[in-house]
Amino acid sequence: MKAVHDLMQRGVTDGVFPGGVLLVAHQGRVSFLDAFGRARLTPERPMTINTVFDLASLTKPLATTLVLMLLVQEKKLDLDQGLASAVPYFLGTDKEHVTVRQLLSHTSGLPDYRPYYQELSRIEPSQRKDALRALLLAEPLIHEPGKTSLYSDLDFMLLGWLVELVAEKPLDRFVQESVYDPLELKHLFFVHLLDGKKRNGLSYAATEDCPWRKEIMDGQVHDDNAYVIGGVAGHAGLFGTAQDVHVLLQELLNTWSGASNSRLFEGDVVGTFFKRQSGAGTWALGFDTPTRPDSSSGKHFSDQSVGHLGFTGTSFWMDLEKEAIVILLTNRIHPTRENERIKDFRPLLHDAVMEAILS
Repeated sequence: MKAVHDLMQRGVTDGVFPGGVLLVAHQGRVSFLDAFGRARLTPERPMTINTVFDLASLTKPLATTLVLMLLVQEKKLDLDQGLASAVPYFLGTDKEHVTVRQLLSHTSGLPDYRPYYQELSRIEPSQRKDALRALLLAEPLIHEPGKTSLYSDLDFMLLGWLVELVAEKPLDRFVQESVYDPLELKHLFFVHLLDGKKRNGLSYAATEDCPWRKEIMDGQVHDDNAYVIGGVAGHAGLFGTAQDVHVLLQELLNTWSGASNSRLFEGDVVGTFFKRQSGAGTWALGFDTPTRPDSSSGKHFSDQSVGHLGFTGTSFWMDLEKEAIVILLTNRIHPTRENERIKDFRPLLHDAVMEAILS
């Protein structure tokens, strides 16, 4: 793994990111775990393997998607039911027949992103969540559902709302009680901003020096729309360490292969969620699969792989066939989101990792 170590060190030296943590697991065993560079530049703080990262869009597969798996297992939701059958607010809107499957596979017809925070930040904080839901209800579709694949934060904002209504509890509490606690994951969590809850005694990887919030985001969610409603959303808001992400992914891999003893997830349901969807480009349900020939996973991950990227510089790729997991957590947007060098770096790193563990 010397080539992998040297490449990560070069990532710091070349300014791809101020710092990062890389974890590699193969056939159920961690074969590489190391930290590089700095978690924060000023005042300087070193990166460690226990640094907690803003996981950004890894929230989609590692929180929202997992509790949707449970709701499907428990027959409380069906992947092909329309939104309005679960959320009556959608009756009579252009989204009433959009299905859970279409939201999970980014074929809902919704736009990719809207800067709702600009409007919501002018509203009393306690009213912002309801105001966001009103904006989502009113947001017009830009494509016919099921016809076009477009990666969308709005899909998972809606799914977060759906989860809370069906489970009858907040998203963060539901995923904590039903997934993270049973797996004894102490370092996967949401940070509540409205009540000032931030876990003490932890070192966080800083993100952007934010122009509109006038501060370096450090232990507060970077995503603007998640931030403005208090830090808990279906599309962003999850924080965690590389080790806890690994335990969670290993559980999914073991369940998929029939090797799990926890019975938390059902193998056939996990298999359904891992399967690339017809008409959805590279998307499975809540997870992405490799794009050919230019995947961020490089050229060695098999077609039997799932993964996801996070805007803050986070990612995971899991090769089901080769039993390989690569978790790369960085603070690439610290101090500015204009740094996009990680796009070229990711495939190089994944190639180096796979060449090392498969040689």
